[in-house]
Amino acid sequence: MEGSGSGASTPTRRSVLNFAGSAVLLAASTAACDLLSTKPSAQGAEGADGRQNPAGTAPTAVKEAPDLAHKVRTGSLPPLRERLPVKPLVIEPTERIGTYGGTWHTGFLGPANSYWVNYTAGYEGLVRWDVQWQKVIPNVAESFEASPDGREFTFVLREGMKWSDGEPFTTADIEFSFEDGILDQQLFPLPMSFLTSGDGTPARLNVEDDRTFRVVFDEPSGLFLERLASQSYGTIFGDTAAYPRHYLEKSHPKYNPAVEEEARRLKYTAWTDLFFAQASYTSNPELPTLNAWRVTTPLGTSGRVIAERNPYYWKVDPDGKQLPYIDAIQYDVSSDVNAMLLKVTSGEYEFHFPGINTLENKPVIARSKDTCDCRVFDMTFTRMNWMVIALNLAHRDPVKREIFQNRDFRIGLSYAIDRPKLINAVFQRTGKPWQAAPRQESEFYDEELATQYTAYDLDQANSHLDAAGYRRDGDGARLGPDGAPISFFVDVATTDTQAIDALEIVRADWGRIGVGIEIRALERSLFYTRKEANQHDANVWGGDGGLKDAMLDPRWYFPSSSESNYAIPWATWFLSRGRNGERPPAPAQRQMELYWQLLSEPEENARKELFEQILQIAKEEFYVIGTVLPLSVYGVKTTNFHNAPEPMILSYLHPDPGPDRPEQFFIS
Repeated sequence: MEGSGSGASTPTRRSVLNFAGSAVLLAASTAACDLLSTKPSAQGAEGADGRQNPAGTAPTAVKEAPDLAHKVRTGSLPPLRERLPVKPLVIEPTERIGTYGGTWHTGFLGPANSYWVNYTAGYEGLVRWDVQWQKVIPNVAESFEASPDGREFTFVLREGMKWSDGEPFTTADIEFSFEDGILDQQLFPLPMSFLTSGDGTPARLNVEDDRTFRVVFDEPSGLFLERLASQSYGTIFGDTAAYPRHYLEKSHPKYNPAVEEEARRLKYTAWTDLFFAQASYTSNPELPTLNAWRVTTPLGTSGRVIAERNPYYWKVDPDGKQLPYIDAIQYDVSSDVNAMLLKVTSGEYEFHFPGINTLENKPVIARSKDTCDCRVFDMTFTRMNWMVIALNLAHRDPVKREIFQNRDFRIGLSYAIDRPKLINAVFQRTGKPWQAAPRQESEFYDEELATQYTAYDLDQANSHLDAAGYRRDGDGARLGPDGAPISFFVDVATTDTQAIDALEIVRADWGRIGVGIEIRALERSLFYTRKEANQHDANVWGGDGGLKDAMLDPRWYFPSSSESNYAIPWATWFLSRGRNGERPPAPAQRQMELYWQLLSEPEENARKELFEQILQIAKEEFYVIGTVLPLSVYGVKTTNFHNAPEPMILSYLHPDPGPDRPEQFFIS
């Protein structure tokens, strides 16, 4: 999925479509006995570590928020016992039982970063990661179980569970989502890779009754559950665990023959655009949801998004109080990072980290602790690089393609970067020189991969550029195969101020060896438009894939994703299994073959061995240029905001704070 320049990686509406064919969401499997089988009898209170209370029954004394109790008294809402499932999921709070009330204020930078709404209020898939990112646990599904051969996965839904409009949630919604949603090639032209077998054959859905269904693969899919839990929105069907059939049928031609005409009347290009608009959690307040909060003020109607309590939410605390504790979440849609920072330092945002948690802002926030009545908390960063430089190896210009594909050219550029200067001048004297490679804490750590070509050595840099065949002219500029000075644009997102500052240093460094670059700062959506159309010379982005997400998201280790910025056409070939895109060179093809083999390998150690082979090829090919390993990152919360665990994990595959269960956060 997509990344942000300085924070966690982030998906957009566009990336939902890109993700349909993506094979990047994998995770290292945990022990089968913990991961692959959860019986209904094991359901009960979920603690911060994801452990289940074996009692398996809801507390007898159920309670609800005062505003909902008032609606019950006035007859505008059914009693709580009629709104909860028979066995609601019991959530053990991080610190203590909370109190009802309050609005959580936060924000995000422009519509392209509305992922924050999903991270805070939309991580409600069939299964989910526990807080520590160690194992997959039940969520919307009351239980799940995998067959020993990894081909069949059985899910049991919660009896009596309802959508936010009070309609029943059953396997009819799952069936609609599967058969008429993700398998509809007009909606999703490429099959979702985690729902296909190794040869690309889609999985089958077998519905047994209103609560039980099975997902069946032709071949083993040993990582299906991890991939299911790793969806950036926590889902497989977009912004919820399933599409609400009773609501979205009207937007599908199978059930509404007039939908194409209706779409044109509403100014949509096709019925598929209408369908996705109707299915958008952030943009359609009428969409029934299973989330703790339902959007009531949607994106695009004002300068904010507001999500209010779902009266049919299906989780309770150990005292029987229906969650969530917090009444509403208000998101400011800002166009200015400094405006967001001001709201943090003045205490207007109770809990926040996206966009403002840069190294340069940390001392500013620390100095404001008395004014904001807030404090900085640590986060575990899974990123392996502050800034990865991706030359477009599949450039449409044959001259630039030849230059960028020259490995000696890339090595020479790497040696020419003064990484210690980057660390001191841009990254607040924190970090280490590092290539695009797993972190030291990772089971896939390889010192040579991480540190090769990171020394600041102009002699080595010039030697490799000479070996590449690019001689200097009388002005010292390196000349390409066409005889013209080598110069190109490097795209960067305007929000990534650290990368912009770092690129100024890189520009000077590369100028010393005769290579010219121009920095092109682009608004995020334009950055993505250019990258997806393969129009960029080069660009920079943060380096995901440092810990568990190395195998989950190997975008920087071989062209496997729409986020593999150095070779989008090669990644398209991989994702489409050769039907689209451009056939990559033999080493990349070998990596793809290994990864396809990995996808069908049910044994954990065998998967690790396959991935290590992929990394060895990445080390030899040296696709991209890394700069600095991040050592820390942080968030900010006010002293009256409770139950947010510390440290949190910052990774879009563990989309915090979603796995930290925001429904049990509260404001005192």
